[in-house]
Amino acid sequence: MNIGQAAKKSGLTPKMIRYYEGIGLLPEAGRSDSGYRQYSSQDLHTLAFIKRSRDLGFSLEEVGRLLELWQDRQRASADVKELARDHIDALNRKIAELAGLRDTLQELVDHCQGDHRPDCPILKDLESGGCCH
Repeated sequence: MNIGQAAKKSGLTPKMIRYYEGIGLLPEAGRSDSGYRQYSSQDLHTLAFIKRSRDLGFSLEEVGRLLELWQDRQRASADVKELARDHIDALNRKIAELAGLRDTLQELVDHCQGDHRPDCPILKDLESGGCCH
């Protein structure tokens, strides 16, 4: 199948497929006599793997490692689990960071009168760089 068909079936754009191929996550596609990329069912399977990995928030580097582990039938599942746990730890750090941002912004919103007066603690905080509430 051509890149348009592979894109439609995989849920990725042709540009992303070419990018994944270019950085080595996807093997270089075969070519038709006229030079168009041709993708196999195995390529689609790999694209689905990449897409799902990215949907779960894995970095491109992590996706590359996951692909290596997936293709290595001699690998230990402990290696996959360790990579996934490390990713969970990173997600938890990001969640904590986002929760802190939300809480700070909520506090600023709670202290804003939201009336016709120009005084606004949200803008004051932004102006001060958050150093002096």
